[in-house]
Amino acid sequence: MKIIVTGGYGFIGSSLIKSLLTNKNYQVLNLDNVTETSIPLSLKSVKSRNYYFSKLDICNYNKLKKIIFEFKPNIIFHLAAETHVDNSITGPKKFINTNIVGTFNLIDICKNLYERKKYKNFKFIHISTDEVYGSLKKNAKSFTEKSSFKPNSPYASSKASSDLLVRAWIKTFKFPAIITNCSNNYGPWQYPEKLIPLVIAKCILKLKIPVYGNGLNERDWLYVGDHVRALIHISKFGRIGEKYNIGMNRTLKNINLIKKICRKLDTLNLHNNKEFKHETLISFVKDRKGHDFKYAVNSAKLKKLRKFKYEKNFDTTLSETILWYLDNKKWLINAYFKKFKR
Repeated sequence: MKIIVTGGYGFIGSSLIKSLLTNKNYQVLNLDNVTETSIPLSLKSVKSRNYYFSKLDICNYNKLKKIIFEFKPNIIFHLAAETHVDNSITGPKKFINTNIVGTFNLIDICKNLYERKKYKNFKFIHISTDEVYGSLKKNAKSFTEKSSFKPNSPYASSKASSDLLVRAWIKTFKFPAIITNCSNNYGPWQYPEKLIPLVIAKCILKLKIPVYGNGLNERDWLYVGDHVRALIHISKFGRIGEKYNIGMNRTLKNINLIKKICRKLDTLNLHNNKEFKHETLISFVKDRKGHDFKYAVNSAKLKKLRKFKYEKNFDTTLSETILWYLDNKKWLINAYFKKFKR
């Protein structure tokens, strides 16, 4: 089985590759453009002869076509994307190019290869976000696979556009694709522009923890290990042409999550000062433009797919994540200063 993972040096992509390589029958090709948020170190421990890497921008149609036609994959997991909402507000063009044009390149090339070779088992797994659905009100029910698209940021609109491209290729060309929409991920190797590693880095450095608005915005948090398990499960058992939401269907206010991390670090006596409370670092700042109030996805459809189950509860995986970042403090702080040069 030959598998391509786009964006394999990313937080989710690297975790997916390591899981795939536990199967000795899989050959895995990582296509990554190696941007500032790529993490090659995350795959340094991989020694498998079945692992390959190629530095490639998915916006480069000709080079992308050449490598896909040479490798002839049975499955493509498409994760390569610009993902950070704040960055999409200050520089949306990069999001349009990578998330929309890059996705078009992939599905157009794969369609041509699929039609030529008539792979019986070829699948294109398009990994997207719950942000395409827009924002929920406080007591509204979680998004389902039938919810309308109402993206509110340049990032979300670029991902919604890519989802619609894949859907069109499914309907018009019978392209063998599946779309997934996940909630907020967390876990090891996440770049510290994202909330959880950012809060941990700020606590380590005793710097102010910025909280948008009043901190009451709600998110549905999904452990990366569970996300990866769901993606592999869907690649095996999911129906072509379908879409699947991947989330915990349980939300947490941003401020409560931050306080939970702070209290965990208090119990670990991070600074050898039992009197110091990390919550004193919390600083409320001006709200983000177009800040969505709440994301939550209903993953009942996924759970019915061969009785898929998540492995661990949130508190356990959050504690494991915090401990991982403390064990890898040097990488976290270096990545933090690389992103936020003072």
